[in-house]
Amino acid sequence: MTFPNCAQGAARVAVAMSGGVDSSVAAALLRDQGHEVMGITMRVWDHPALPPEQEGVSDPVADALRVADRLRIPLHVVDFREQFRRLVIDDFVDEYYRGRTPNPCIRCNRTVKFGLLLDAARELGADCLATGHYARIEHGPGGFFHLLKGADPGKDQSYFLFSLTQEQLSRSLFPLGGMTKPEVRAMAEALGLRMAEKGESQEICFIPDDDYVRFLEAEKGADLLSGHIVDSRGTILGRHSGTYRYTVGQRRGLGIAWKEPLYVLGVDAERRHVVVGAKEELLRDGLTAAQVNWIMPAPTGEFVASCKIRYRHHPVACRVRPLPGDRVEVRFLEREKSVTPGQAVVFYEGDRVLGGGWIEEGV
Repeated sequence: MTFPNCAQGAARVAVAMSGGVDSSVAAALLRDQGHEVMGITMRVWDHPALPPEQEGVSDPVADALRVADRLRIPLHVVDFREQFRRLVIDDFVDEYYRGRTPNPCIRCNRTVKFGLLLDAARELGADCLATGHYARIEHGPGGFFHLLKGADPGKDQSYFLFSLTQEQLSRSLFPLGGMTKPEVRAMAEALGLRMAEKGESQEICFIPDDDYVRFLEAEKGADLLSGHIVDSRGTILGRHSGTYRYTVGQRRGLGIAWKEPLYVLGVDAERRHVVVGAKEELLRDGLTAAQVNWIMPAPTGEFVASCKIRYRHHPVACRVRPLPGDRVEVRFLEREKSVTPGQAVVFYEGDRVLGGGWIEEGV
């Protein structure tokens, strides 16, 4: 199948704008390169009442409107609140109550940003969708599109994009992929964009105070799935007030006086157990992952690559064996700690993203 190539000069580009530094500079860059640029902004959640220290959190739609006016480009606002709740928020809540630790940004990229928003941009007449992600796209031999790490290692966001398809990559542009964050901020200042000194956005957009436990309890109620804290042999060490409060590798908040530091080794939501142990018990030889997406044609046999098992994880060498049903078995060359069900494992060959999937369990 042949796909378009946005990197070869699209006539009309829609820029996903949030009112932040990255998307604003991306829009300015494309405008100055001669593209016909429009902004497109998603309304994906209603801002709740925030505590006093969070009252300065602004509405991204209002911010995007101000930036679009400054750049003299049209802005279209699309309402995806119902779809975002169903595809992202409900999945986020359900995963925690299943004893897993989800990554909603990856889900959003695949289904909402490069799914619904890309479709909306095309309906508005745009050829391509541009975002402020720090990643790169290259068009290679055979017509395949390659996803590469961003040039700034401290800001690279390719991990969050592993689930994109060839068609989605063909219609995407990442203008900031070759830039560093200081360069982007300097350009925002030069353009007179007043958000140049604005801090980094919070990790999860729909939890502006970053208190995910408060959010989960507001969604489903407090004190659900309470039970026992146990060691790896099943010995009861204490009680907890909800399995959703814990994730693999967590040390704080256990409330247990012990002769050595204890860490969460796993969460068994069905039995309502939080399993804890010593730091060395966090180490795993490998993992299994499901719902694997390969950016290039799927490998037919075992191969060696590097992988990340969470966003801030330094890539490590591993051996990957494809399994039936879009699953893989991964063996680390050296044991790794805190393999977390629900997080993503992403495979790299140098700067190139091969693909990735969702961690089922450590082995």
